[in-house]
Amino acid sequence: MEEVKVGNSRFKRVCVFCGSSTGKRHCYQDAAVELGKELVARKVDLVYGGGSVGLMGLVSEAVHCGGGHVIGIIPRTLMSKEVITGETFGEVKPVASMHQRKAEMARHSDAFIALPGPTFPHPSPFAYPPLSGLISLHLRRPLGGYGTLEELLEVITWAQLGIHNKPVGLLNVDGYYNSLLAFIDKAVEDGFIQPYQRHIFVSAPNAKDLVQKLEEYVPVEDAVAAKLSWEMEQMGLNSTLHAEIASTASNSGKQ
Repeated sequence: MEEVKVGNSRFKRVCVFCGSSTGKRHCYQDAAVELGKELVARKVDLVYGGGSVGLMGLVSEAVHCGGGHVIGIIPRTLMSKEVITGETFGEVKPVASMHQRKAEMARHSDAFIALPGPTFPHPSPFAYPPLSGLISLHLRRPLGGYGTLEELLEVITWAQLGIHNKPVGLLNVDGYYNSLLAFIDKAVEDGFIQPYQRHIFVSAPNAKDLVQKLEEYVPVEDAVAAKLSWEMEQMGLNSTLHAEIASTASNSGKQ
């Protein structure tokens, strides 16, 4: 297998889904830093959820400190929760809602990677040393939930429907996603997912191998799936968002 040369990638930006907690094991934190460095080595910029803590903070700091460009997209209502320290890296784009956040992350990205997540519900017994000292990761209340999994499955579903043909990858650190992969294999076995759809996404245990698989990914074609236009999908979403905003403003004015 011929590897991509450093600094030579088919991608301009990669979207990374990750949590606002570091997880209980150092291997997850190490993987986030490793992924950031791998993106920098290939001169690929980062798109992510805009938080400054947890795995979000680690991967964004690694890319930023390595000279890469970072775009963080975050709903205004979450800024006080996910940007606890007040420190963020690169460009931050506040948006109106979670729906708009996901649409903007997808629009700006050429591929998707899911780090381990969701987050665990109990306080972390340790703090992982930050790369530059700019971010404090002494989390008293780990934030997050099912978001990483929801974001991952949505972009996989979009690929299944033909809304996009961008590569999707799971960074399966120390077998973190093994149970999810087994669930998907069971769904294929029982006839709920077509066998060829199992290959809509790829997985690997480390950043280098995963990004290489994404570089080599060939979209799964389905003659039956509707080839929806991403631009049309965006137009429909924007129209809905504008209508929601207008309705909210109107209702607020009546109160």
